[in-house]
Amino acid sequence: MSLAHPQLALRFISGKYQGGEFPIHMDRQIVIGRSSELDMVLVEDMVSRKHALIDARDGAIEIEDLGSTNGTFVNGEKVKRCRLKEGDRILIGTSIIKMVAVDGNQVSEPEARQRLEQAGQRRYSTGGKPMSGVIEEIPLPDLLQLLSTSRKSGVLSITGDAGVGRIYLRKGQIYFATINEAFDVSPRKAFYRMLAWPSGAFELEPPDEKAVLEEITESTGALLIEGMRQLDEAARLEGELPPRQAPLGLAHPLEAPLRALSPTELDVLQLAINQRTIQAVLDASPHTDLDTLGALKTLVGKRYLVAA
Repeated sequence: MSLAHPQLALRFISGKYQGGEFPIHMDRQIVIGRSSELDMVLVEDMVSRKHALIDARDGAIEIEDLGSTNGTFVNGEKVKRCRLKEGDRILIGTSIIKMVAVDGNQVSEPEARQRLEQAGQRRYSTGGKPMSGVIEEIPLPDLLQLLSTSRKSGVLSITGDAGVGRIYLRKGQIYFATINEAFDVSPRKAFYRMLAWPSGAFELEPPDEKAVLEEITESTGALLIEGMRQLDEAARLEGELPPRQAPLGLAHPLEAPLRALSPTELDVLQLAINQRTIQAVLDASPHTDLDTLGALKTLVGKRYLVAA
């Protein structure tokens, strides 16, 4: 006895049609494109007349690019044809579409088409951005991988609890980043901090080619790999330190020799004396958060600094 295939749908989590869903019925093909006679109609400049095909036959679901101008992307990879599974994210034009399991009865395709059209008209009438969403639905590393592979240009603005971050992209390459327009924080440090944001709203704004003092030269892929490594290491170090808001003070008497400290550790020691808390030291440090936390661990562990 075969098990019933789970009910699946294509959910628009970013773009003009955000909030819309289109059902996937087995033993069925869905043609996606700009042409009005197709199954799923996406009216935007970056979508080709016949852009892609969802093939839900023979017990599997696959997507095929139909020779589109701007390509079809799955989980950050440009594809010609590949198998899809629940949770996969598809980029077509400026729409990010997630394949999800749905409960209850699926809507009919005509009703889904009507709802997509209404969603597009609603976002247009309310001034909705062509690519926007929330990073709870698509984490920032995944979003940046999609934007990089599809060579998007613009300014990715993220509004979260820590403020407003802005990541500048030129043909998919990150070249600058700021948080709250605080230019005393290096662009790499700002970028790595944003990768840790668990929630927030994003939108891709038009390119801003203003001159910046320090351009990031590493590839977007290399930045993401290094950023995720630093996040993992920083989380481990934080578990061995007092809380970020705990005040720090110079040990009295100071028995450990200053000459044993590295230049980075000396910098962080001076900041800790002046700034008092770990969070303030992180904000003021010219070094990355990971290097600063590493120096703080040494300073606390060897009793140059103590929790006040």
